[in-house]
Amino acid sequence: MKKADLPSSAPLPLLIRAYLDFCRIEKGLAALTVEAYTRDLRQFEDWCHAQGATAADPNDERLRRYLDSLYDSGLAGRSIARHLVTLRNFYRFLLAENQITHDPTALVPLPRRGMGLPKFLNRQQVETLTAPKDTDGPQRLRDQAMCELLYASGLRVSELCRLESADLNAELGVLRVLGKGNKQRLVPVGKQALAAISAYLASARPALLKGRVSKHLFVTARGGPLTRQGFWKALGLRGKSAGIFSGLSPHVLRHTFATHLLEGGADLRSVQTMLGHADISTTQIYTHVARSRLRQVVDQHHPRAQRPAPASGSGGHSRKDPHE
Repeated sequence: MKKADLPSSAPLPLLIRAYLDFCRIEKGLAALTVEAYTRDLRQFEDWCHAQGATAADPNDERLRRYLDSLYDSGLAGRSIARHLVTLRNFYRFLLAENQITHDPTALVPLPRRGMGLPKFLNRQQVETLTAPKDTDGPQRLRDQAMCELLYASGLRVSELCRLESADLNAELGVLRVLGKGNKQRLVPVGKQALAAISAYLASARPALLKGRVSKHLFVTARGGPLTRQGFWKALGLRGKSAGIFSGLSPHVLRHTFATHLLEGGADLRSVQTMLGHADISTTQIYTHVARSRLRQVVDQHHPRAQRPAPASGSGGHSRKDPHE
């Protein structure tokens, strides 16, 4: 690791900036990862400042109190685990820079992640959400096309908003996606999503751009790309008008894509590839949808799973001896 040339006992804000620079320049982490680290560390810095702490003192008790504050705020275990991973990486950096003498996160276990199942829409809800309306303007046609594409491809919302026009090969029905860690993958796109995108490209996109040029596929009236926050808000409004539960997010459509694929008989490896998961264990959360089909599959294919038919006579209560 290249030394950051930090002064001894540097203040916490300077150490955080140095670590984020290290993540961005030395490690070459993706911009979204650095953004997440920045949010977590700024929150930690604000909390430390409120406690009167201005240096990166590796105080074990202070760290425990900070984690307790996260629990008290109602944050989910998964989010708390992410905060702890951020702090663990930060303190390891400080240890390597000789800013601290020990890592206070070393003996802190990650919180147990609950096995809560992801929310997903049923097929009727998807139809209602993506249904075109006679009064749809350019923005609504764009939002409809984005919803169709999200359901058809399972993209992350950041991947969706980052798409460029050149990433879509409508003739082959294939989308080139730049995912986490700047890894590229090819995702097939169905006919219905392609039709919605074609309708958006034919009228809505030119109406939004008003003669301007943009490399981005989904644009705003200002000519720039639609942001994650912008699409999140648009999706929430569209879901509300469709009568779908509150809290509808782009990730729900990603979950819906994976769930419906597995319900249709897709194998887990294929779903993993299309979602862009590095580890199949991340994809396995969706296997809950297959449980309803397990009994049917076993009954249909296993030679000893089929129940014997009731014997005729005796009111239908006796069963034929299988050994006869």
